[in-house]
Amino acid sequence: MHLTSSRQMDHGWRERDELEFVGIFEKELDKVHRFVQSRLDSLEPRVAECEEKLKLLSASYDTIADTLADTVLLVNDLARFVHLNVTGFEKMVKKHDKWTHLDLAKKYRALLKQYPLDKQSQRVDVLIVRISHAHDLCTLHGATRTKKKVIEEECDEEAAAFERATAKYWVHPENITEVKAIIMFHLPVHVYNKKKAYEAEDAAISSVYFDNSNFDLYSDRLERTEGAEAIRFRWYGQETRHVYIERKTHHAPWKNGHSVKDRFRLKEHLVDAYMHGQYTADHLVAESKLNNKQVDHQQHFVAQGIQNSIATKRLHPMCRVYYNRTAFQIPGDQRLRISLDCNMTFVREDGMDGRPRAGTHWRRTDMGIDYPFHGIDESDIHRFPYAVLETKIQTHLGQQTPPWLQTLLDSHLVHEVPRFSKYLHGASQLYREQVPVLPYWLDQLTIDIRKPSAVGVGLSRSLSFQPLINGHHRHSLLGPSHLAIDLPSQGTRTKTKEQPSNHGDTFARLLNYPRFLDERAKKKKHDDPKNAVLPTSRRPPQRVVPMKKTEPKTFFANERTFISWLQFCALLLTVALNLLNNGDHISRIIGAVFIIMSSILCFYALGRYQFRAWQLRTGRFIMRYDDLYGPTVLCVCLVTALLVNFYLRASALTEPQAGSTAPAPAT
Repeated sequence: MHLTSSRQMDHGWRERDELEFVGIFEKELDKVHRFVQSRLDSLEPRVAECEEKLKLLSASYDTIADTLADTVLLVNDLARFVHLNVTGFEKMVKKHDKWTHLDLAKKYRALLKQYPLDKQSQRVDVLIVRISHAHDLCTLHGATRTKKKVIEEECDEEAAAFERATAKYWVHPENITEVKAIIMFHLPVHVYNKKKAYEAEDAAISSVYFDNSNFDLYSDRLERTEGAEAIRFRWYGQETRHVYIERKTHHAPWKNGHSVKDRFRLKEHLVDAYMHGQYTADHLVAESKLNNKQVDHQQHFVAQGIQNSIATKRLHPMCRVYYNRTAFQIPGDQRLRISLDCNMTFVREDGMDGRPRAGTHWRRTDMGIDYPFHGIDESDIHRFPYAVLETKIQTHLGQQTPPWLQTLLDSHLVHEVPRFSKYLHGASQLYREQVPVLPYWLDQLTIDIRKPSAVGVGLSRSLSFQPLINGHHRHSLLGPSHLAIDLPSQGTRTKTKEQPSNHGDTFARLLNYPRFLDERAKKKKHDDPKNAVLPTSRRPPQRVVPMKKTEPKTFFANERTFISWLQFCALLLTVALNLLNNGDHISRIIGAVFIIMSSILCFYALGRYQFRAWQLRTGRFIMRYDDLYGPTVLCVCLVTALLVNFYLRASALTEPQAGSTAPAPAT
């Protein structure tokens, strides 16, 4: 951008300059795109080779797992490179348009169709899913996990109510792939449709949230009113043949005050009729009987309750939320689930401003899942800058937070945002002037959520260039062969004394399957799967100190330090003014030196004050809070000034003595 600003100041931005800049811009975009393309083309065959070896059993599981671990680090490096360059090109476009008042953004969107650099992250996600599946097979030594008959929340036809404890975190785009990789080594990526190869479109989730013109549901959810509802129509991927009608209730009275999520599935061509009250819960039950399906009275209760809320509260489509989800869970077991939602986008669905976006339909039809939705009016869209990590733990089944997960949540890779809500955030951004109150977390969008890297957390390499996961070699994640069974299907809780750590124990501790595995191998005992729970180790994990919220007194201490420097500068300035006004030639020289010193000190103190305040606000520690050099330099300057003053005064001190001898009287 130096080229743009320099030519702008030289002779203005001419058409020739614009053509030259666009040519260079396109050339660099093409170069980066071809590099990323070539790297992905080299990584995909590497993963495919591992998958083929697993099918043919032509190599040891350890060898394949080593290759996969190394590939994960390469994929993470490439993902960071893609994000850095996409951000760089976007900033160049903005600065170009600012300096030249021309529209390069439109040209840039056209170039992205030719060089889709912004979509390469989707290929990275596909690689992560494939690596996760292959790594899971290596961990189990080729065995398959036993799938227990529990409710499949995302896609089970009869999915009904869920009780769970959730926590939400923001993840900076630079850390998304790294967080996925760390979780992947402990929980496999959950893929619903395993009958076909995983594609990027399979991760897309779209939800249309309902509310009224007064934003009553928004206000109730934000204030956490008893019985507050969130109603949404959700579908997965590009295909919308089936839509999930969902309701989340805060402290539901029919669940004894527990928060719950209810849902049922409806065919897409019936959604409009259901929204307008033409297709009722009775029709849903009648259709189930007609198709010889078991009548679910819970579904009737949910369908009737949602339809009544739509009618009585005059709800209509308000906001669409789109994101790409990567879910992690043991197949068939929902007691511990983790999801990471990327590319989150909020789009208006209402017609309150006179623009019929959806009309009488339940959703607008001018958009699909083609992120970043350049075809949508920018005034209708808001793109969230971070990914959202959500942990879902079914505490009523006895599940607790595993130590490895707690270590991740305490690390620099995530930023906790309690009670973050997708709909509340989207509505507050798209309808900022209409909503009665704004969520508290909007202030956190103005700060940099990145934190200093913690030692022993994340992906790294050893001195021998071997891949490390949370500071451990991959071999510490793989124990003896008896640990490679279907761990969750045989879990039990056992209290034993802790034994000295070894590779197997490290593996068990990191995967949250502790000493019960050894006990199971010794006793050869198979427990009832219905009573199985994911056991948790009581050994405290190696905790990483999280970034604590800065106390207000810290900011006051910074201000007091700044004021102390100003007081000294004021004292020095007072001395300087007295020397200038009341002294001789030498005194005025010294006074001028003191004035220069006090001015420099003022600006120095201001700079240090602002920098310390920035470190406190953002949590990024770059320089010590105390000042090692400022006071030393100040003392040296003062002593130097005093020595110069003494030197200039030395000759004056001897003059009176030479002139004090009176001449001898004449004789």
